[in-house]
Amino acid sequence: MLTGCENEIEKVNELTLKKNLPVDKGINVELIYSDSANVKMKLTAPISERYLGEKPYLEFKKGVVVVFYDSLMNQDSKLSAEYAIQKETENIIEGRKNVEIINKKGEKLNTEQLFWNKETEQIYTDKFVKITTADEIIMGNGLEADQHFTKYKIKSVTGSISINN
Repeated sequence: MLTGCENEIEKVNELTLKKNLPVDKGINVELIYSDSANVKMKLTAPISERYLGEKPYLEFKKGVVVVFYDSLMNQDSKLSAEYAIQKETENIIEGRKNVEIINKKGEKLNTEQLFWNKETEQIYTDKFVKITTADEIIMGNGLEADQHFTKYKIKSVTGSISINN
């Protein structure tokens, strides 16, 4: 006995293309990025989902922690966010919701959205930022910094800055 079924290809495509489903999913993920065998950073996340298409991306719906390392594998800075997305063709990771970076001096950056460009090793945002150091709290709108958060520039400062002579 033979049985068969027939589906209209238009209906199948309509159902499958309407839902952007991940092609793979990882749990307790650890990604290591290196350049010339030197580890630059390590990303950990409870869940990652990879999506394909014209602009493939990796999504971290439950948040991420990214640790940046110096050339001797010492932790330089640590970034955390409640949500992140890695745009694979653009080499950019975007963190959203309670984004925080702490550098090796203990200085802390807080914002709601931050971009990290893996190619240029720069972080940036146009959103409100708050930087807490041992001596001061600096606030502003927009920031550009190196990925280690050791050199930074706030675009529009709104907080107080102490200047030592």
